[in-house]
Amino acid sequence: MTNLGKKVIYQIYPKSFYDSNGDGIGDLRGIIEKLPYIAKLNIDMIWFNPFFVSPQNDNGYDIADYYQIDPKFGTMTDFEELVSKLKDLDIGVMLDMVLNHCSTSNEWFQKALAGEQKYRDYFYLRPPKDNGDLPTNWTSKFGGPAWSKFGDTGLYYLHLYDPTQADLDWHNPAVRQEAANIVNFWRAKGVHGFRFDVINVTGKSEQLLDSTDPIQEKSLYTDTPVVHQYLKELNHNSFGQDPHSITVGEMSSADLKTSVEYSTPSEDELSMIFTFHHLKVDYKNGDKWDTTPFDFIKLKQTLADWQKAMDQGGGWNALFWNNHDQPWALNRFGDPNKYRERSAMSLATALHLLRGTPYIYMGEELGMVDPNYTSIDDYVDIEALNAYQRLLKQGLDQKQAFTQVQKKARDNSRVPMHWDASENAGFSTGKPWLKPTDQDRINVKNELQHGVIFNYYQHLIKLRKSEKLISDGHFIHLIPDHPQVFAYERWLGDSDEKLLVFVNFYDKETTVVLPKEFVGQTGQVLISNCQKDSDSSKLSTDLKLAPYEAVAYKLQ
Repeated sequence: MTNLGKKVIYQIYPKSFYDSNGDGIGDLRGIIEKLPYIAKLNIDMIWFNPFFVSPQNDNGYDIADYYQIDPKFGTMTDFEELVSKLKDLDIGVMLDMVLNHCSTSNEWFQKALAGEQKYRDYFYLRPPKDNGDLPTNWTSKFGGPAWSKFGDTGLYYLHLYDPTQADLDWHNPAVRQEAANIVNFWRAKGVHGFRFDVINVTGKSEQLLDSTDPIQEKSLYTDTPVVHQYLKELNHNSFGQDPHSITVGEMSSADLKTSVEYSTPSEDELSMIFTFHHLKVDYKNGDKWDTTPFDFIKLKQTLADWQKAMDQGGGWNALFWNNHDQPWALNRFGDPNKYRERSAMSLATALHLLRGTPYIYMGEELGMVDPNYTSIDDYVDIEALNAYQRLLKQGLDQKQAFTQVQKKARDNSRVPMHWDASENAGFSTGKPWLKPTDQDRINVKNELQHGVIFNYYQHLIKLRKSEKLISDGHFIHLIPDHPQVFAYERWLGDSDEKLLVFVNFYDKETTVVLPKEFVGQTGQVLISNCQKDSDSSKLSTDLKLAPYEAVAYKLQ
């Protein structure tokens, strides 16, 4: 079995990584060209966002053909070369499996529209209510009704996301077999990793009912018991046949009990899960677009609760601050200006020394920040554009609506990777599909020559591979009420060694009063973002932390 605790996974959004042919869109050959850079980090696997054939209405999460590479990104030959070259570097491949829904241009949906009953049974097709209303009152995640007309049949089809993303009916064994076939096709290409997009919403009932409110509505189709059956079956029929497989499910609102079941090895479902509770601590009343300062106590308590419960239950966390669906964590939880480098390293420390498998989103290792966009026209993501229009309808003026979208838009992290300080950030010789900003101060060339963040990530990755306390240790939350500091202990049952981690999340110096059992013990600094002496020294009662300082002590 794979030791997940020693693994670190790097996420690449192919459209934005590197453009090899000047069309403004990143591609597979561009990734191949940049493999020497990726290899420097010493990561174990790369999760690639979808590059399958797609109309790109939701940036590739609307798949028209699960078996072909979209020509925008390259060819199957390019992909096979990429897998081979990554294998030579001992780096695995994780592909994004979007199996809750498919594009309405997928042949399955088109054959259903043409009247083939076999394929009609692949989708949730329902007649309107007797009074002509939609089959249910559900709302799409992207806004508007979750139902659209199914051609001229008089029926409607369900789409929890964009109208061009038709939900697949997993009650149908043929749909579940299609899912296994897709996974096995890519396994045969040398792929050992799979990330399953919104897989916990596959458990919709056969009898779809109206909801009474948005929270109750989500429970009608999210994390229902049948999802576990579906995952066990998929595991058995595909990736579970590979002892080296690594899988992760995107489980945006799963609770602790369900998440343990999804990810504990004895259940034969998934290796680990992504949850997003810690990234909702700056949502006002649960609304992503209503900006408010992040709740620090809630942030660290959420991280701690998940650490403890997943450990005790035998589940496994995927650890992350950033991905293609989130604005940059540095803007949310750090200081993107005065303390950019130090707060980038403090966030990395807080996350990478936890129990779980860390994910690094491309550019995070450079300390990338949200772009300085000045107009809604700079954004292309459907979710952001829809949210802007919705905010205007709610009575906000254009400036207010733009300010809110600017803070939370998914495009913030989708900006092209900054390779150098040139106009197009060294990403493309053509016009990039999304405008880069800040490349004059944040780019790969500058970071490798003069920066400190990339080296710090290298150090954290090295520690995870060499320190059993980090890869295998348990978790205890320390000083939970401290208003500025996230602190925790990692320990192993068969050793007296302990790891103490202290991270100041603010731009003010602060003091931590150490728990009595640690005072006077000898601690060696394993890592620090403020050049603390790495020699061993006795810990005193008070530990002073500079703004955004992070330090980890190993107690022998």
